[in-house]
Amino acid sequence: MGSPDRKTLSFFLIFVPIYLYRALSQEAGPAVQRKPFFQRLHRLEEQFRSFQEVTLTHLQAIASNYNLSYNIDARFRSLTQESQAMALVVNQSQATMQSHLSHLKTWMRKTHHRSRKVDSRLLALSATLSERSQQRARERKEQEAQREALSSLALDMQALQDTLAHLVHVVQSQGARLDTLEGRMQVAGPGTIVTTWPPAQPEPPSPSSPKLQGTRQMLRALPEPRDSPQDFADHLQGTQEPPAPGSRQTGPAERAGKICSVGPALVFPNASTNNVVFLSPGFPLGLQALSVCSWVRTASGHLGTLLSYATEENDNKLVLHGRDSLAPGSIHFVIGDPAFRELPLQPLLDSRWHHVCVIWTSILGRYWLHVDRRLVAMGSHFREGYEIPPGGSLVLGQEQDTVGGGFDSSEAFVGSVAGLAIWDRALVPREVSHLATGKEFPPGAILTLANATSVGGFVQRVNYTCLELYP
Repeated sequence: MGSPDRKTLSFFLIFVPIYLYRALSQEAGPAVQRKPFFQRLHRLEEQFRSFQEVTLTHLQAIASNYNLSYNIDARFRSLTQESQAMALVVNQSQATMQSHLSHLKTWMRKTHHRSRKVDSRLLALSATLSERSQQRARERKEQEAQREALSSLALDMQALQDTLAHLVHVVQSQGARLDTLEGRMQVAGPGTIVTTWPPAQPEPPSPSSPKLQGTRQMLRALPEPRDSPQDFADHLQGTQEPPAPGSRQTGPAERAGKICSVGPALVFPNASTNNVVFLSPGFPLGLQALSVCSWVRTASGHLGTLLSYATEENDNKLVLHGRDSLAPGSIHFVIGDPAFRELPLQPLLDSRWHHVCVIWTSILGRYWLHVDRRLVAMGSHFREGYEIPPGGSLVLGQEQDTVGGGFDSSEAFVGSVAGLAIWDRALVPREVSHLATGKEFPPGAILTLANATSVGGFVQRVNYTCLELYP
């Protein structure tokens, strides 16, 4: 901006001497053409002053332009520094935003995955509830039919009682008449024949009468007494031993004060995603039957996840999970998500040792839950004909959202596990009872706590000599 002003100043500095020289030359001409010297000098002085003012004005303009350009350069440098700082802040903000977006995407994926799991479980639960409602409707119809049959049977029984009372009265009257006839025969003496004709007696209802036939049909239509759940389960899982002669059949005996020889134990002290135990090598072959038994003692108000088996295909191939259950103290027994059954385990919330056995077979989809040798739940048509695939990741104490990971502290197990073992077959009640009392360990276990190859976090591996069942 200073270059044009400098050119103007140079022009004026060159123009002034030339102008003065021409003026002096004109004064040196003929006397006729010259004006008075002082007038011309005065005029030159005025022109010089005017020129000086113009020059001063231009110089001031040049100085102001120079100061302005200097201020503009300083402002440009300041703006450059501010823009660089702003770019640095923007880059940092972009990096922070990218980090937050990546965390948000991860959280959204996990939330979407869990929402799909919840939706699938809700669908399975609604299907189960509809099935139960239909079953209850059928049971109500059967009960109504039974009530009608019982009322009809009561009427028939009342009619039979009336008939029997009438027959008793007839028999009594006939007995009195027989006594009278015997007295007459004794009075007549030997050789005397007394002929009497007894009055006509009403004949009893014949077996072919319509009333008795209807009664018999109603009795045949009534259902036979059903076995108790324990006897029925024994028929499904195995055979019961016949009672000895003279012995009485009683329920399960009370638990002893302690149980010994249960094997190693694991203590999960708190709810942390680091507290996890991996069992290796998992399931080497596909399972069409399964028995999971263990001594369990909880230290919190919910059960958490006892066991989780995940594959690349499905992260919930086999889960014993108590966090999302509808009723407190219950667990979701999941085989091939979304199929599950809800099992009651309320006794486990008293912070004491309890023996738990969960048994399943793909034959008719039967399953059983034993707690302290007692059968507390059973059912059928649960993953009928299904096979649990091999090659997955089997962990204790956490629920896997991915193979070997995706843990959540709210789903962690807090408590102790002792003597855990897994079989690839359905144990019978006698084996469950012997295992719970420490009499005999069933053969053929495919996994135990001895297969715990990785114990993470604050999980402790201990060896209890005996378990105090009533601490």
